[in-house]
Formats: sequence, C-alpha cells, structure tokens
Amino acid sequence: MGLNSQRALGADPSSRAASRRRRWGDSVPSYVILYFWTGLTLLLLGWVVLNSLKTNPQLFTDPWGFPNPFNLKSYVHAWSVAKMGSYFLNSIVVVLVSVFATVFIAAMAAYVLARVNFVGNNLLLYAFIGGMGIPVQLLLVPLFMLLRQFRLLDSHLGLILVYIGISLPFTVFVLTGFFRSLPSEMEEAAAIDGCTEFQVYWKVMLPLASPGLIAAAMFNFITLWNEYLLALVLLTDPDLSTLSLGMYNLKTTMTYTADWAALFAGVVIMMVPSLVIYLLLQRFIIEGLTLGAVKG
Repeated sequence: MGLNSQRALGADPSSRAASRRRRWGDSVPSYVILYFWTGLTLLLLGWVVLNSLKTNPQLFTDPWGFPNPFNLKSYVHAWSVAKMGSYFLNSIVVVLVSVFATVFIAAMAAYVLARVNFVGNNLLLYAFIGGMGIPVQLLLVPLFMLLRQFRLLDSHLGLILVYIGISLPFTVFVLTGFFRSLPSEMEEAAAIDGCTEFQVYWKVMLPLASPGLIAAAMFNFITLWNEYLLALVLLTDPDLSTLSLGMYNLKTTMTYTADWAALFAGVVIMMVPSLVIYLLLQRFIIEGLTLGAVKG
C-alpha cells in the first residue's frame, strides 16, 4: 500500500467525523424550525378535532380540555341540518372528475412535449408555463361571460371545464419534467417489439410515470378541493354549492346561532379527505416530484 493511500486512510475517519459535525451543525436550525412547525400544526389540528367532539357548553367552559363525554351531535348537525353532506358530495363529483380529466389530458400533452421533437416544442411548453402566472381574478369576468353564452353557468359541468382549464398548465409542466426523466431504452425496446406510438405511451411510458401522475393528481385535488372564488362566482344555486361554499355558509349561520361545535365539525369534515389522501399517497408524491426534478 502506497504512502498516499495510507495517508488517505488515516485521514478518513477524522475528516468524515468533522464533516458529519459540520453537517449536523448546519442542519440543527432547520430541524428545530421543522419540528416546531410540525408540532404546532398537529396541536392546532388536534384542538379543532377535540372541540368538534364537545357540546357548546363544554366548548365555552373548557376550550382546551378533553371532551367528556365525546359528543357526535355536532357532526350530525353539520352533515344534515347545515347540508354539509350535500356539499361534500357535490365537491367529490366536481373535484374527482376535474382531477381525472386534467391528468388524463395533461399526460398526453406532456408526453408529446417531453419525448417528441417538433418545431415549436419549447414555445408550446413556455406557453403552458406562462399560463401558470395568470391570476384567477383576471379570468372571472371573461369566464362568467363565456359560460353564460354557452349556457353552462350555474352548472357542475361548467365549473368542471373551468377547473380543468386552470389546472392544465401546472399539470403539464410537472408531468413534462417527469416524462423527460424516464429512460428512453424502454421506449425503444417497445418500438422494436412492434408497438405503435400510442401503445408505447399507453402500455410502457404511462405506467412508468405513475408516481408523477399521482403527485400531480394529489396537488390538483388539494387545490380544487379548497377552491372558493370560482365556485362563488360561477355557482349561484345553493343546491349545487361545493364544500368550500358550504363551509362559508356554515360559518355565517353558526356565528349567529352560536353553534361553534358544529362549525368545528364542518372544518374537520372539510380537511379530512385531503389529509387521508396525502397520508396514503405521500410516498408516491415525494417519489414523483423527486424523479421529475432530475431532468425536468
């Protein structure tokens, strides 16, 4: 073994230890902030859930204590009397159809932009990226006039089409980066085996892109589930209201009736779907964003 190798081996343990200490010292503030923010978020979520399980007298007399006994009447009141159940079903239909259609359309567009070279490829991608910078507030009046002209105003179909349109730029941008990170060898092997262009996309590349599709679908679901402004402008029939509109109506109603426990129950009903889906799919979301950032 040469002298240089011996020196390298002798210096490795101490240098690695010093490097670990420097990294740990640099990362301590970040970890402290992240743990503090996580603890505060969990504390507030737990506080909301516990207060939703109390009666109104318990809520006012002991807002920071545990419910004794646990009470589910506030959920029954919010779900049936305040029509949160109807609003919940409206949101499920509108958001799920919008997310599925958005991902379906954006996946095809992103695949072409990422894997096919043609004149204007980058220009078209930049157009999608530019669409991400348009504020929704600027689109309210044109969308209102357009939907009224096509007799789609005050309908779930009109709201779904608008949701698809505003979600496409971000979804195409994310999926384009992900499709670019996929290996071309799989695509070439499928073409050699006799697959058509569509078969290569549908049977080979689309399954490989499933983490990116799930990540894009999850972000769109959270955004559209909590969307309020477009639903407020484009829906006037109370029976067609989404959960965000119903939550505002519940807040207004419960403020005057002082039924704060039902208001907390409505908040829990609204946030549970997003939390459950994120907890179930967080591994795919992180994987999709990480892989999509390699060559995106």
